[in-house]
Amino acid sequence: MDASAIIAANLQRVSDQIADAAQRAGRQPEEITLVGVTKYVDAAAAGRLCNAGCCDLGESRPQSLWEKAVALTEPTIRWHMIGHLQRNKVKRTLPFITLLHSGDSLRLLEAVDAEAGALQRTIDVLLEVNISGDAAKHGFTVEELSATLPQLAEFANLNIRGLMTMAALEGGTERARQDFAALRELRDQLQAVCSPAIELRDLSMGMSEDYAEAIQEGATIVRIGSALWEGLKA
Repeated sequence: MDASAIIAANLQRVSDQIADAAQRAGRQPEEITLVGVTKYVDAAAAGRLCNAGCCDLGESRPQSLWEKAVALTEPTIRWHMIGHLQRNKVKRTLPFITLLHSGDSLRLLEAVDAEAGALQRTIDVLLEVNISGDAAKHGFTVEELSATLPQLAEFANLNIRGLMTMAALEGGTERARQDFAALRELRDQLQAVCSPAIELRDLSMGMSEDYAEAIQEGATIVRIGSALWEGLKA
């Protein structure tokens, strides 16, 4: 098969598995958005994924997002910034993205709010939570987020849509499911007390190795990379 056919077949397999996981959880597949992570491939492959039907594309590195967003002119593509965003890269990144998954500190959110105001637009944001406590991960601790949430309601140019996390590096899918359940429980707790200006409806969690567990625990967005690119030549 050529590259387009391989990508289309991979997307169909992943979509079927998402639907199966949703049904087993008593949910509708339409509740879950698949973000295809393109950090493993070039712009041409990313474009083929959109042509196959997955137009929500995610990048971990701002520079890669800029390059691919410029190279791909399909109006249907929605770019997601899923990795750590440094404040000095906010200005160049915001014009390209539909959703920032990695709102991982108050200082970053202040910078995003200010730049969004300069652009005269509202930016959709998820708050990244280091739910596993891994020292190498970015994100708010549970305690930090609970304390910071009232301040976040004051940002005029941020639409805070929910939470994002990455599961622990160790422990396999069972530990991952515990982390995903913990994020859902945190969302439910915060939702009960937060300002009406903050709407925590989305949970971005789950990647190629653990997205079925994430869906079981309430994910509305899954970020899948390697499973979509299996069989492509390097």
